[in-house]
Order: sequence, then C-alpha cells, then structure tokens
Amino acid sequence: MKLNCVVVDDSSIQRTIIAKLVNNHPGLHLIGDFSNAIEAKSCISLNNIDLIFLDIEMPVINGFDFLDGLKSKPQIIFITSKAEYALKAFDYDATDYLQKPIAVDRFNASVKRAIDMHLLKKEVKEEEGEHIFIKSNLKKLKIFTAKIKWIEAFGDYVRVVTEDDSNLVLSTMKSFENDLSKDKFIRVHKSYIINIDKVERFNSKFAEIGITKIPLSRNKKEDLVKALSTSN
Repeated sequence: MKLNCVVVDDSSIQRTIIAKLVNNHPGLHLIGDFSNAIEAKSCISLNNIDLIFLDIEMPVINGFDFLDGLKSKPQIIFITSKAEYALKAFDYDATDYLQKPIAVDRFNASVKRAIDMHLLKKEVKEEEGEHIFIKSNLKKLKIFTAKIKWIEAFGDYVRVVTEDDSNLVLSTMKSFENDLSKDKFIRVHKSYIINIDKVERFNSKFAEIGITKIPLSRNKKEDLVKALSTSN
C-alpha cells in the first residue's frame, strides 16, 4: 500500500527536496508537485489524494486559505521555516508539522504517522462497513459494498454478484453507478460495473474476477488502468 500524495510549495528548491524524499520513500506515491494552490486544487479534484505536503507562506493563496477551499481534506503535513504557525496548523487537524530544513529521519517519522492514521481510518471504515440496500424477491437486503464483485445488466433488472451470492434487482445500471463509490467501482462496459479490488488480471478485452471474464469496452481499458493505479 502506498499513499498518493502531492507537494505544494512556491519554492522550486524546496519542492525538489521534498519530492526527492517522497520518491525515496516506499510508502509514498508522488502524484505531482505544485508551486501554487490553484494548480494543486485542480489536481486534487481529479485524483484520489491521501496526503498533502503543504507550505504555509505562499503568494496569493496561503496554505490555510487553500485548505479552507477544499471540500474533502486529505491528511496534511505542513512544511514551513517558521514555528509560529504550529498552533494554528493543528487547528486544521494536521498530521504533522515539519520545519525546514527537513531531516530525513524526521520526515520518515512523519510519514509513518500518516500511514498509521490511514490504516486506522481504513480499519474503522471496514468495521462500520459501507453498504447499500437492495430490494430482491420482495425483501430488503443489506449488501456490504466491499463484498460486491460485479453488477451486470439483466434485461429490466440488474444482477448484483457478491462473494456470498447473487440477487436480481429491478433497477438500472445508472442508478447503481450513482450509488457506489467511484473510488472502488467502475463501469467497464454498458452491461457491467466491477469492484476494482476484485480484479485479478486484465487485458485489452477482459477483466478477470476469479474464473469470470468481464468484457471491457474498447475505451475503458485506460480508465481501469488508472483506477487500479490509484486504488489503495
């Protein structure tokens, strides 16, 4: 498992230093580094980001204002040359606060804290169990989304295939597509939505889940590759 992260710092030298530390760490995957908050915000809106290394003093939009403008906030490790912002930084639930120049061992300790927090949140989420309710054979069933393998169009119905069983539901593929997490489920064909965590192999024509081959539309392979590369 690797945390997807971005670096935001107006200093090109500092960005290079931090990016090198990120690239040398086995638990991190650098999505991009940015000199300003506007570029970073655009990247975060298009990618699944787990961690931001964020400078505070930047022109136009500083680090705090940048965070105020995010709808969904990843973990934050502030990086700054000044200690005076520390108290305010933790008002933003910062994972850590690093002062420049950054020592490698201090950086690694900070990343370990971020990874531990990520795993803890993931465990809690799994225990709570993300789920949906479906109506099948006049019964309302609670389906844990982590157990869904794929969803298949079946005439006026859709077939929901899980690790335990399968159920026919009077619904549309579009309705299911809207209800499921876009981080974990992807429409790979007009008749199939798959759980990317269940994919074992794939080629240009099929995604394999167990012994089942799910057809891929011609233009969906790249979407699947991207989804798999950002899945944790």
